[in-house]
Amino acid sequence: MNDKEFNALADAALKQIEAALEQSGADLDFAMVSEQVLEIEFSDGSKIIVNRHDAAQEVWVAARSGGFHYRWDGARWQDTRRDEELMVALSRLVSEQGGAVVSLV
Repeated sequence: MNDKEFNALADAALKQIEAALEQSGADLDFAMVSEQVLEIEFSDGSKIIVNRHDAAQEVWVAARSGGFHYRWDGARWQDTRRDEELMVALSRLVSEQGGAVVSLV
């Protein structure tokens, strides 16, 4: 995949995450803090950071429970270490960190 294709896919993923968070009704704040970084902040002050990593052509997630890398497999953003899709993983991470069940899928 070339850089242009990666950027389009990664930007679409960030927009999808924003839309899902908006519709979730979860008690959290989120904002694009730069062109490539989405910050999700919880009522306790903790954060989950989602960003695109251009050099690796991956979407990275940093949460209280660890760091995760997702690579486009031709159909979805797939965790590079485990069998988990990005939106499924974010639902789990936001739920764990926020203390309430949140579905982003």
